[in-house]
Amino acid sequence: MRLTRAGEYAIRCVLYLAMHHDRELIGRKEIAAAMDMPAQFLGKVAQQLAKAGIISIRQGSQGGYELAKRPQDIALLAVIEAIDGEIFLNDCIHRPHSCDRQTICSVHQIWDKARRQLRNTLGGVTLAELAAREKRACAGRSREQPHALQG
Repeated sequence: MRLTRAGEYAIRCVLYLAMHHDRELIGRKEIAAAMDMPAQFLGKVAQQLAKAGIISIRQGSQGGYELAKRPQDIALLAVIEAIDGEIFLNDCIHRPHSCDRQTICSVHQIWDKARRQLRNTLGGVTLAELAAREKRACAGRSREQPHALQG
């Protein structure tokens, strides 16, 4: 499984919204600029996030995006699967009847276990946790930059 570009942009979008969840609406262009992604592509990704109930979109000149739930109620897994679909590592897990060896295959159980572990890991981290980490990382970077300019 490889995360698509759309999936990555979706994560960036909801992460930015989680970091600024105290604001009611945030414009698409602001998110795109801050998170280094094309605004047009973000618009398409946002539609999928809204359809999945992760964000709300308000149209118009005063419109923008906001999280539809609290950041602590949104798992990273939900964001990824809203864009890229349910995570499967191979066809025999995704479509059990596609493989005649499923009942005797020694690797099948390993694929299934790896899939469950990955989904548990991604499902166990919330946007609130990621936003807090991102804010700490950004704060640390801004403290380091003045020293680099002085050197």
